[in-house]
Amino acid sequence: MSSHCQVLRVLGTKGRDLPLRGHVGLECLPDQLAKKCVKRGFDFNILCIGETGIGKSTLIDSLFKANFHDVPATHKQPKVTLSEHTYELQESSVHLRLRVVSTAGYGDQINTENSCRAMLEHIDRQFESYLQEELKVKRDMIRFHDTRIHACLFLLSPTGLPIKTLDLACMKELHKKVNIIPVIAKADTISRSELPQFKARIIEELQSNGVQIYQFPTDDETVADINARMNDQLPFAVVGSQEEIVVRGRRVRARQYPWGILEIENDAHCDFIKLKEMLLCTNMEDLREKTHTTHYEVYRRNRLLEMRVLKQLQESGQLQQFEQLHGPVAEDNLLKEFELLQRQIAEENQQLDDERKQLEEQKRQLEDKKRQLEEGIKKKAVQGEATATQALRGEDDLETRMGSNFNRGIQPVH
Repeated sequence: MSSHCQVLRVLGTKGRDLPLRGHVGLECLPDQLAKKCVKRGFDFNILCIGETGIGKSTLIDSLFKANFHDVPATHKQPKVTLSEHTYELQESSVHLRLRVVSTAGYGDQINTENSCRAMLEHIDRQFESYLQEELKVKRDMIRFHDTRIHACLFLLSPTGLPIKTLDLACMKELHKKVNIIPVIAKADTISRSELPQFKARIIEELQSNGVQIYQFPTDDETVADINARMNDQLPFAVVGSQEEIVVRGRRVRARQYPWGILEIENDAHCDFIKLKEMLLCTNMEDLREKTHTTHYEVYRRNRLLEMRVLKQLQESGQLQQFEQLHGPVAEDNLLKEFELLQRQIAEENQQLDDERKQLEEQKRQLEDKKRQLEEGIKKKAVQGEATATQALRGEDDLETRMGSNFNRGIQPVH
């Protein structure tokens, strides 16, 4: 530790450096916080979305180097469901409560209209559980197990074609509630020459549809360079495997084919190691923090607004009248009703603005026509005056000539 510290003491709008004589102990604060966090353990929750058989379980097993024995789903699911599993992991002195939520039956139905509902409801339930714990008079957030989704691994089929309509619609619904990391699954089925174009097409389509995927943060100087490079390589093209093969005298996790061996932790073969480093080694805490400060805060604000509106209706005695007009309103749906009313008001205001603009445009056109008519009248009046002047001049000339002829015709009398 350093025996000398420099601190800034703020005095009004100015400050001055005060050297501390000797060691105080401020440098120990990060160590104290780290010890508490390590003792308490960490929560990390992953939502894995993808079609049946695309390799969700294999990818999770490969990321954490464990066999979680997840039961594979069939293609005969009547609707999309979620399977949830919690695991206690330990590496060195760090304890991690890993919660994996995977989709089952995603994309197997003929009618996929409600395929995203299960994920949305699950995310909202976890937000609500955390909020209810926060609102308790006697709360214990330290021992409370955080089940909010911190990362959503969205596995895309390696078709080389544009994103499937179902995947795109689902991401448009989810990106405001969770950190989406798109992943190209089974990347060994797409050629190396086609892969860059496929990645670029995916990013372009996501951007054109307003889908905001998770961007690795670049505000921390220690990881800014690598995160910026990794942002340019999204989505990651990965291959998962738990099979170990001896390659050049060392055991590696790989897939063996008749044409050769694909090592999943070899950057030249796939992006698996990049996904692992970004997800677990570099940005896990940022994913947890963004979930709390961004996605959860949006949900919390809306829920508190719901409660406030409900309380106002109760205090004003209008709740019964409101329910008579709209039916019994659950607390969870109150904000939706309120937002619907706000949208209707906004649409009516927009319609009034459009009508006002049309009237103003018609008024402007009428004023232009009026100005043109006035200018035409003035022009005709000027032309009429000019014609009358010319006629008067012609009459004067005629009279002058007649007078001259008359004078020449009279002879003097002698």
